[in-house]
Amino acid sequence: MSAQAKKSPLRASQGTGRATTLRAIPQDPDTSEIRQATTQDYATHLRATNNKHGRPYQEKTVTAYCKAVRALDQWMTAQGFEEDFTSVDTATLNRFFRAYFQEHEQGGTNTVQRNLRPFFTWLEEEHDVPNPYRDKKLQRYAPPKAGKPQTLSADFVTDLLKATGNGHPRVREFEKVRDHAIVRVLTEGLRAEELLTLRLDSLDLEQGLAQVVPLKDARSTGEGRVIPLQPRTVVALTRYIRAREAHKLSKGQDLWLGTRNRSRLTYSGLYRMLNRRAKDAGYESCHPHQFRHTATDDMLTAGMSGEDVMTIQGWKDPTMLRRYAADMATSRAVKAAKRLGDRY
Repeated sequence: MSAQAKKSPLRASQGTGRATTLRAIPQDPDTSEIRQATTQDYATHLRATNNKHGRPYQEKTVTAYCKAVRALDQWMTAQGFEEDFTSVDTATLNRFFRAYFQEHEQGGTNTVQRNLRPFFTWLEEEHDVPNPYRDKKLQRYAPPKAGKPQTLSADFVTDLLKATGNGHPRVREFEKVRDHAIVRVLTEGLRAEELLTLRLDSLDLEQGLAQVVPLKDARSTGEGRVIPLQPRTVVALTRYIRAREAHKLSKGQDLWLGTRNRSRLTYSGLYRMLNRRAKDAGYESCHPHQFRHTATDDMLTAGMSGEDVMTIQGWKDPTMLRRYAADMATSRAVKAAKRLGDRY
């Protein structure tokens, strides 16, 4: 070996020797490809930074933000725009929102407008371009007025519990035992994501309690809140944990595991399960958050103080409490009056 020759510090390639070049965007890209590459860069940025509350962005937030950017990209392609995102000004964005409004109405347009704001803030910082969101001429789309909370009938909840085995000790099929426990926990008023992120160490079944760590930035933070569990919920959880021991992933801490030895249950899996069980019980589809509405109404109907309801539900301010109290007041008043029976 020549004295001039030196060994490479790099590991020898195990491939075919063919050079591979990685590119963020292809050679001679068209404008849409550049916009797609920008979207990928933006997603990487979100996953590598924290939100304004100092916490990492949840993956569903990254997905929602990038979905809004892709909607803008698709519209620009359909309109024949040959520029990239840095050229989008207030007038262009107003045109996009107006077109989006025609298909998705006010609620959807408000959502996409909110989800695009961080993107243009990032573009402003990354590429030193004007941010159209700082322009007073940007047309704002207000959120739609909140509808009345939708509560579930007692008959529906009862029939749904029956469709999942009704907690009978002879029902030992993993999926049914799990689904029954999930429905029971939903009746305690947890948000869907709070339920899905429960861990084994979140439960104190001897005391009949569950510790919930809220995920909503605008609500309770810190160590979370304690949820008192109904006795039948405790029994359902006990039976589920016993059935869970036969699962391949039972050594982990995630409480809710998938069927056929799959990993933890996802939101889409929860939604599909509820709709399937509702259909089994002879009903139309339902939404996980409707159980939370129902639990709040049950607490208020039972005479719980507003302060106690706020504590259980994890609300920092009484806005939501006032909404429930106002929207369900007539129903509660009618029930209370009927309980009086014949007064004369």
